[in-house]
Amino acid sequence: MSSVGKGIAAAAIGKILQSRGYRVTNLKADMYVNIDAGTIRPAEHGEVFVGEDGIEADQDLGNYERFTNQISTRANYITTGQIYAEVIRRERNLEYGGEDVEVYPDIPKEIIRRIEDCQKKTKSEITIIEYGGTVGEYQQLPFLEAARMMKAKNPSDVFTVLVSYLPTPLLLGEQKSKPTQHAVTDLYSVGLNPDFVICRADKPATLNIKKTISNVCSIPIERIISAPDIYSIYDVPVNFEKENLGATLLKTIDLPTRKKDLADWTVLTNKIRKINKEVSIGIVGKYFETGDFAEANRPLSPPLPE
Repeated sequence: MSSVGKGIAAAAIGKILQSRGYRVTNLKADMYVNIDAGTIRPAEHGEVFVGEDGIEADQDLGNYERFTNQISTRANYITTGQIYAEVIRRERNLEYGGEDVEVYPDIPKEIIRRIEDCQKKTKSEITIIEYGGTVGEYQQLPFLEAARMMKAKNPSDVFTVLVSYLPTPLLLGEQKSKPTQHAVTDLYSVGLNPDFVICRADKPATLNIKKTISNVCSIPIERIISAPDIYSIYDVPVNFEKENLGATLLKTIDLPTRKKDLADWTVLTNKIRKINKEVSIGIVGKYFETGDFAEANRPLSPPLPE
């Protein structure tokens, strides 16, 4: 399901790796055909984050900045629209040397090029890529294919983390892992095997649930990470470390721990818990929603004459 916390999880993983001595960067890949998020009404998409160079992007870039203190630019944001626009531009300029241009493999190749470009521009040692949307959506297939191609080319350098929801039916009061099992099966169908599963739920994932996911999905139980609802999003890195995510992740990637220091972050989370002062926040927006959505959906410019 969407809005399950992928952006916070990606930002938290970045923070944990950063705290262990690695240069990291986060990249968000949105499935929209929009070139950027600036033309999507907030009622549909949510807030828009404006990057250092003016890019109007998904709000997750703000999470990345707050967690890792990295500056986000156009290099940190990809959309389907950007990918297709660049492939068509190159085709029109004969940059494919007269070859036919196809969705596969040319679109996934452009996605990979953008990911590699982000890594070079940010000089990161580890790049964390967040895919928007949910597993099984048609529009996500080119991005999943890009991940498969990267994994096939560099199997020891590319790792997949699935953020999945564990529902607890109210009358049963028991967590269910079937949605996660189906999500993993969907990933198998496109040639990807998740290396980690982050279990989002209202309460911590039980040992029995972890064992079930481990047995059914062939994932070591230490790579199944509990991610329950918490007081503040800033508690997420600390919670992940309680599950030993940092050490397990570096062991899986076969990288040493250079240092381990989440002390300042832990101080921050403790300080947040003690905040009790109320403040007034002013919000300025370019969309105004009326009863019939007329104003919210009006054209940005007058229509062109026929």
